[in-house]
This record gives sequence, structure tokens and C-alpha cells, in this order.
Amino acid sequence: MKYNPGIHHRRSIRLQGYDYSRAGLYFVTICTRDRLCLFGKIQNGKMILNDAGTMIERQWQELINHFEKNKLHEFIVMPNHFHGIIEFPVGVPLVGTQNVFAGTHNVSAGTRDVP
Repeated sequence: MKYNPGIHHRRSIRLQGYDYSRAGLYFVTICTRDRLCLFGKIQNGKMILNDAGTMIERQWQELINHFEKNKLHEFIVMPNHFHGIIEFPVGVPLVGTQNVFAGTHNVSAGTRDVP
């Protein structure tokens, strides 16, 4: 089912008043458009990555090459989404990190950003 603002009421899970530009550990989730299973499949209880899933995994691991002071923690690629934990130390801006990750995998996958 596609998102319908008349039916679905999205709520922000962000903490009220929290400054998200601060240093800390951040839990990141990126979902595929329309929740399509584009990154692989679950087979016998194990995630089997396809080429797109392998690309997502590689892009996450290469993120550290763009932001050397950041630290990557655990991550998992699922059939239609990705979870990862990234640590931003004091004095390292968060701005741009999501753009590098999202922009790179869109180009690699042969898609384009949609406003």
C-alpha cells in the first residue's frame, strides 16, 4: 500500500529539543522506495544479498573514506531497508554524510534523486 497522508499519520521519532548536530552515536535507517525488496532475499533465515545489496554494504563500509574521523559500528542490509550505527565525534559536522551515502548508491544503481 502506498503512503496516503489521509490514512497514514507519520510521527517523528526524534527527541523533542535534541540538537541532532551534536556528536554521538546515530542509528540510521534507509528504506527502498515503495518498500520493494531490491537488496536481496531471506533464504533459510539468512539474508542473501544481490548485487544492489552488496553495493549498499560496500558503500556503507566506504563511507569512512569520506569522513575519516567518524566511526562505523554495526550494520545490516535487509531486503528492503538498511540499518547502521555511525558515530560522529566532537567537532565533526553531520552535514553531508547522508548525501554522500545516498548520492553514491543512487548513481551506482542507475537511479536518480527525486525531489
